[in-house]
Amino acid sequence: MMRSPMSRLLLSGAALLALCISPLSQADDKPLIQAGKKTLFQRVLTTPGCKISSTAGGAEGEAQPVFSRFYVYERAQANNAEWLKVGPDSYGKTIGWLPASCTTDWKMQLTLAFTNPANRDRLLFFKDRATVEGILDAPDPVSKVAPLRATLKKGLQAPGVLAEEPEYFVDLQKQFYLLPVLSGEEVMTESGFRTRLLNVASVSKPDDKNAKGGAANSPAGSKEAEEKKANQLKEFSAAVVFVIDSTISMDPYIDRTREAIRKVYQKIEAQNLGKQVKFGLVAFRSNTQAVPGLEYTTKMYADPTKVKDSADFFARIKDLKQANVSSSSFDEDSFAGVMESIDKVDWSQFGARYVVLITDAGAIEGDDKLSKTGLSAAQVRIEAANPGVAIYTLHLKTPAGAKDHAKAEAQYRNLSTYPGTNTSLYYPVNAGDVQEFGRKVDTLAAAITTQVKAAYMGEDAIGSAANAKQDPAEKKMLEDAALIGHAMQLAYLGERTNSKAPPVFKAWITDRDLIKQNIPTTDVRVLLTKSQLSDLSDVMKQILDAANEGLISPTDMFNRLRSVAATMGADPNQLKQNSNAKLADMGVLGEYLEDLPYQSEVLNLDEETWKSWDGLAQEKFIRTLNTKLRHYQRYNADVDRWVALAKDSDARDNVYPVPLEMMP
Repeated sequence: MMRSPMSRLLLSGAALLALCISPLSQADDKPLIQAGKKTLFQRVLTTPGCKISSTAGGAEGEAQPVFSRFYVYERAQANNAEWLKVGPDSYGKTIGWLPASCTTDWKMQLTLAFTNPANRDRLLFFKDRATVEGILDAPDPVSKVAPLRATLKKGLQAPGVLAEEPEYFVDLQKQFYLLPVLSGEEVMTESGFRTRLLNVASVSKPDDKNAKGGAANSPAGSKEAEEKKANQLKEFSAAVVFVIDSTISMDPYIDRTREAIRKVYQKIEAQNLGKQVKFGLVAFRSNTQAVPGLEYTTKMYADPTKVKDSADFFARIKDLKQANVSSSSFDEDSFAGVMESIDKVDWSQFGARYVVLITDAGAIEGDDKLSKTGLSAAQVRIEAANPGVAIYTLHLKTPAGAKDHAKAEAQYRNLSTYPGTNTSLYYPVNAGDVQEFGRKVDTLAAAITTQVKAAYMGEDAIGSAANAKQDPAEKKMLEDAALIGHAMQLAYLGERTNSKAPPVFKAWITDRDLIKQNIPTTDVRVLLTKSQLSDLSDVMKQILDAANEGLISPTDMFNRLRSVAATMGADPNQLKQNSNAKLADMGVLGEYLEDLPYQSEVLNLDEETWKSWDGLAQEKFIRTLNTKLRHYQRYNADVDRWVALAKDSDARDNVYPVPLEMMP
């Protein structure tokens, strides 16, 4: 395993919390500051059996919940051991003393979320780093991994393996769990892939049978396990919401979609599967302030939770037809249509959750004044992942939109990438051919409903594409549908079985599959408090304002940012001496973001680079900042996913798991 020249310690050292930019003086009611930092507080996580004492070295009191996050207010020596005076938040409340030996430092508030394991092997947690390195160094990693998996499949302990990821998907959005990152390093595998070796911890309760990662339960593939799985899938159901462009020229496709849904309804009702598959429909156009004659930007014609049967569905959509007037631009507000379905449908009633976007135009970008959502393709994809919705796109490449096709395809490929699978559910329809479109929408609707029927009958979704027809495009659609259907089943079963992360304390993992090294096993979440999210928004707004000024005069942007940095505690003389400092060096966001495991376009920007960009490149930079800033507003309002990391902590220290790609 070769370390690339760019390899470095990515996840150790600096922390993420306390985005106050100006230096803090140490006060009695403030936690201790991390070594070498000005603003970042010391934090620890408790391990199993950690008990609070009223004094350093005093009698043991109440046991603390495993992996509670505590701030460190004081350190002392007692009974030849180090003790920590701790509190549940950073606002001055302390609860007593803990032995340092039963805590672990948590310098960086990062946690990992499992990706859906539908097209990869289950993640293994290793006791030693050397074992993982040996696998990644091997010319044939299969030869090292296969014996371990064979042992685990028998329900036995594999050498060097502490635990295995659960068989079913553990959804962070529905059941928050901590998989804290303690440290890590980027390495190059023998096969030529970049991956990260991560030292992590897990927080499931040791006595929870569902938390054993599958190793202590019935062996995967056993008759007992398969029967249990089949019984649980009896209640598996699907919602398919068509999100249709209803602007001028779309009537033939609207009619053909009706026909496809009618065919599927006939089949599912003939097989008494009406309760297992529900359809919905949302129509979208564009901004009605720009063109009032459009009547609506988005309209929910049929909510799948309210549709009774086929007759009811078609009654609800009978008035759907294309607009009578043209929009103000060729692009339409596709993202608004998708978000209407994401936000307005109660997806929790269904195991399989699909949106099928049908349009002949590109999407209005989030930074456009005509946009209803203010979100980009990547952001809509992230929002769809929260309820676990897969987004299919049927892109009608009509001659009228020829100049738009490349841009629109890039948007929709991004939008329709299903998280963790490297699979984009984007399907073009050449020349907007109505017959080709009909075949694709028939195939897609039938494939989705077949997945549900297979689950209902106790069959494995992943195998149901075996009889795919030989047309390559149709075959790919069926294979993709089988993969996503399998992923949906794993998510559903994970929720039904209350699947949890394995009960490991410390272990080594890789963030890529050991065999399919291009497939991610985990996603990174940055845990931000309300005040941090607010401060981050404020600083981003300052950078955005400076960038907008920079479009007029490139030098003005960095002069403005130096002024911002000076008000935040940076040394003005040092800023003047370093005329080409990167934003990271100015102290605007440096301490907060400098050790995140990614390359930040914002922090790596310097004045020389900014001046070298043409107006389009500068404008693109500003648009990216602007859409992220708007997304923070959604996070702030999303009350359901703010999480307390310690009992009785101040609500201001609750955190939100922000996807790493949404950081600036």
